[in-house]
Amino acid sequence: MSLLKRMGKEELLTKKAYAHSSHFQLNRKMTGDHLENKLHNYLVEELKKLGDNSSEDYEKVITQKAEEFFHKEGKSLSFEEKKKVLYHAENELLGFGPITGLLSDHEVTEVMVNGASDVYIEKDGKIERTDVTFKDDDHILRVIEKIVHPLGRRIDESSPMVDARLPDGSRVNAIIPPLAIHGPTITIRKFSERPFTIDDFLQFQTLNQDMADFIEASVKGKLNVFISGGTGSGKTSSLNVLSSFIPPTERIITIEDAAELRLSQDHIISLEARPPNLEGEGAVTIRDLVKNSLRMRPDRIIVGEVRSSEALDMLQAMNTGHEGSLGTGHANSPRDLLARLETMVLMAGFELPIRAIREQIAGALDLIVHQERMRDGKRRITHVTEVLGLEGDTIVLQDLFLFKETGMGEKSGTIQGHFQSTGIRPYCAERLELIGFTIPTSWYLKEWY
Repeated sequence: MSLLKRMGKEELLTKKAYAHSSHFQLNRKMTGDHLENKLHNYLVEELKKLGDNSSEDYEKVITQKAEEFFHKEGKSLSFEEKKKVLYHAENELLGFGPITGLLSDHEVTEVMVNGASDVYIEKDGKIERTDVTFKDDDHILRVIEKIVHPLGRRIDESSPMVDARLPDGSRVNAIIPPLAIHGPTITIRKFSERPFTIDDFLQFQTLNQDMADFIEASVKGKLNVFISGGTGSGKTSSLNVLSSFIPPTERIITIEDAAELRLSQDHIISLEARPPNLEGEGAVTIRDLVKNSLRMRPDRIIVGEVRSSEALDMLQAMNTGHEGSLGTGHANSPRDLLARLETMVLMAGFELPIRAIREQIAGALDLIVHQERMRDGKRRITHVTEVLGLEGDTIVLQDLFLFKETGMGEKSGTIQGHFQSTGIRPYCAERLELIGFTIPTSWYLKEWY
């Protein structure tokens, strides 16, 4: 046989072997998928017989019944394949499907499901694609329904968007067709199982010690503080940290779209907004809750995010004796937050003069803490800015602390810089001195440049 014929024959045998191998792998995958569906249905029927038992009982029953199932149906599967099939079935029954493993990964801060085979995560501030897949769009819809149903929320064609939360407080947004053109989409902002503390922020270099001491004194001294920043800049985490400085003797009322704050104090009332029902009625807005909170004898009012007409009621509360209130708002800078607050007040439907609105803002706010997610993925408090009052038609601000960026690390790829006091004595210094805070000399040791 010639060399050319022999090579051709070997190539043909190789192709046949590859085709046989691919066909074998495909059949094995189909068998695994079929068994997974069969096991899932079998376990659902068995769990129905338990009634309302604890999740621990469910886990024991799942393991036991799965062994019985594999003894009858899964003899052709290896130990690892059985383990994989059981893992997927457990995730469907006790977790949130294919993304259960991502949600339990402490390093993952965000999970983004763009489609059945298009799942991304955020780690260390960087977005990366995963090999996690759903079976189809209906599979994604079932996971969304599993998230929102226990909260009394709904998602369907008449209401194709929903905000919800997971049991651990993680924030969930889901949107489905016809609004999401390419299929159902889930975005989950994860929060740490243990709420961050100021020590964690110092370790992460989110701020420095002087800033931490001043912010703590400002909260304890009942200054009205707003946290501003862009999407994903860490405003909610910072609000949690600032809220931890509130003395345990005070009555705190939190108001949110979806309850995310986790405070350590005992005397807390948490209020959550409610969307309209199928008839478009029964909605309870953030503004309704802010108004109601004023009748609940609050020492502190904390609004998770001010984004609409509730800004007017929040500012009025701050101006009428409800000192020490906290809130967050989307903005690109402290000055931008003031402009956005003006716009949100106008959304209340009252034709107020701009000067009157600015007087309300200047009289209500004492401090703006601005946070950013930097280009390297790290989150830093870049401004601590004091609101001094109104001069003419302009609200006067003065920066007390800034983050000075000096460059980019060649090897690490992280932004280099330092936090620095501007050396200005705060207007609120005398007020803070009444609670024992004194401005340290370190504020004035370094020259600002």
